[in-house]
Amino acid sequence: MGTTAGIRPFERVLVANRGEIAVRVIRTLRRLGIRSIAVFSDADADAPHVRLADEAVRVGPAPAAQSYLDPDRLVAAALETGAQAVHPGYGFLSEHAGFAAACRAAGIVFIGPGDEALAVMGDKIRAKRHVAASGVPVVPGVSDPDLDDAALVAAGEQVGFPLLVKPSAGGGGKGMQIARDRAELAEAVPAARRVARTSFGDDTLLLERLIERPRHIEVQVLADAFGAVLHLGERECSLQRRHQKVVEEAPSPLLDEATRERIGRAACDAARSVDYLGAGTVEFLVSDAAPDEFFFIEMNTRLQVEHPVTELVTGIDLVEQQLRIAAGQPLGFGQPDVRLTGHAIEARVYAESPERGFLPSTGEVLAWAPPTGDGVRVDAGIRTGQVVTADYDPMLAKIIAYGADRAEALERLDAALAETVVLGVDTNLGFLGRLLAEPDVRSGALDTGLIGRMPQPAAATPSAGQLAAAASVVLADLARARRDATDGGPAAWSDAAGWRLGAHRPPTVLLAPRDDPASVVPVAVPTDILTPVPTDVLTPVPTDTPTPVPSPVPSSAPQGVSVRADDRPDTPPHPAADGVSPHPSAVRDAADGTIWVHDASGTAAFVVVDRRAAAEARRALAERGGAAANLDLRAPMPGTVTAVFVVDGGAVAAGDPVLAVEAMKMEHRITATSDGIVHLAASVGDLVSRDQAVARIELAADPEPDQAEPVATSDPAARAHPERPVTRAADEQEHPHAVRPQ
Repeated sequence: MGTTAGIRPFERVLVANRGEIAVRVIRTLRRLGIRSIAVFSDADADAPHVRLADEAVRVGPAPAAQSYLDPDRLVAAALETGAQAVHPGYGFLSEHAGFAAACRAAGIVFIGPGDEALAVMGDKIRAKRHVAASGVPVVPGVSDPDLDDAALVAAGEQVGFPLLVKPSAGGGGKGMQIARDRAELAEAVPAARRVARTSFGDDTLLLERLIERPRHIEVQVLADAFGAVLHLGERECSLQRRHQKVVEEAPSPLLDEATRERIGRAACDAARSVDYLGAGTVEFLVSDAAPDEFFFIEMNTRLQVEHPVTELVTGIDLVEQQLRIAAGQPLGFGQPDVRLTGHAIEARVYAESPERGFLPSTGEVLAWAPPTGDGVRVDAGIRTGQVVTADYDPMLAKIIAYGADRAEALERLDAALAETVVLGVDTNLGFLGRLLAEPDVRSGALDTGLIGRMPQPAAATPSAGQLAAAASVVLADLARARRDATDGGPAAWSDAAGWRLGAHRPPTVLLAPRDDPASVVPVAVPTDILTPVPTDVLTPVPTDTPTPVPSPVPSSAPQGVSVRADDRPDTPPHPAADGVSPHPSAVRDAADGTIWVHDASGTAAFVVVDRRAAAEARRALAERGGAAANLDLRAPMPGTVTAVFVVDGGAVAAGDPVLAVEAMKMEHRITATSDGIVHLAASVGDLVSRDQAVARIELAADPEPDQAEPVATSDPAARAHPERPVTRAADEQEHPHAVRPQ
């Protein structure tokens, strides 16, 4: 364990990040007896990481550039609170050489590598040249920062298609685009530059030959100031969507022991070449057809989102090792001490809508209940009542499962995802369950294009239990309102059971899926469930149970790990009987009336439909013969209009890009749904809400186009009209999205 294991590295550490990584770092600080200092923006004043820390300092308004990504504000906060060191978590500032230098200039320890590693490995072009000079194989490509768009396109043609366009200063897939021919490359280069310039302040691009059906394998390394460099095995990160990792595991089901040792040595050599210090990750592409061949992609000079799977199979707390190395302590163990025991798999839970092309989702978290169980660990930074905005990354939590082998880890993760409750915002929980059920995922036949080959997720059909639970909430609210209105009057007037003279008729509620308000379903509700759905399952309860953390040196793989978002974890839902939860978790959003329900079959959101509105909608649909009333193009997500590709009043063809909307560092192009004349209702810089009309296509056969003005509404009754057109998402292969790095 080493002679320094019991020595506290620092007395006070500022955590310069937010969300689940801030919570994760603070937990290790507390375990080591180090006073933690959180920073927060105005949007995060009551966030879990703020609650958990010993101190908290406001660093600015919600936009990250004015708070979490402002080096001057963070250094000032560290000086103000007397912090000896700053832990940047992961993200942009964790690999920002200027921020590290500012910390050191202020006499504050930056918990990360030295200047050379940040400078070399922080630039993808320079990093590739550096490791190539050392004999490490790299993917063929173009990495000349002096080339303009036209020259870059011409050089890319010489390398050959398909190509991957990547911002040099970026990471985590942000700004990456695939080009399969010259036309796509000519479109992808300026789009990638826009994202790179906005996100990193550096629009330098590089091109790499795209290796079809590759495996993404990364190696965790640790290096101290005394010359020790070792690796902690590899992680398989091949399950990606738009170059953003979704599910990660350790170890990889692909590599044998001989290849594992070779790739580990290569990662250590890359770290030594820049005198690396701390925890880092070296990423490789490995050919599925030739697992013994690997190519260097890049080195991330920070902690990775997926680090928990390495912690679980090695028993090593990587945050603790970062702290000790930064404090000048040597590693207390060597390469022979590192053993990989069992298997761990992590799934990232995002606030996004899989059925709408995985676009980001925003709103208030009306209910959050993490899973529990043997081998289950939850790293999260959300709480019930927290508002998910478009200002930050859409990742809400990470669900990690450990097992004696891969099969057990998969089963535990599948069960944990089914138990996880997030109501109030769309999530990818249902998609994750379907992904884990894929035969290739079960067998370990992974590659980075697997998710892209899956069918586009379709909206799930609401179960009878979900409909009944939602209707129960409506009737309970009605009964409560009637009781309040009668103010203690006769009980008959507050009865919502629909009693009438003659045969009993149960009350009926008209419901529709939130994203398909024209599909009205009448739900007859038995009187025995005309009570509010129990909400005690969503009530936080205090606990004195300490949070298990990995040991500094692996003795055996940890069991029953459960890391929560705060010290008052939410109680999970009642156990299901025969696969059906007796009391689904259900809650109504006071802001827009949407009813959210979670049961054993998944999560659903409903709107209540007014009977008159439903009848009018049916009549209007019949009169039009099923045709849409107009051709509005609507924003698929809340965000900012970043580009307009057409002239107001100009001609467009079906599929032409009209506008681009960006939120959570994802740019989505809205395309024309048919040929016609486009009339714009938004311009660059406008803030738009989900489903807001941003343009309209006037067909040649439309006799009175000016009478169909774009209208945006959040009224549930108005949303019941089927005239609302559907915004078609751009094809992912033609217009890949850029996602904020993790």
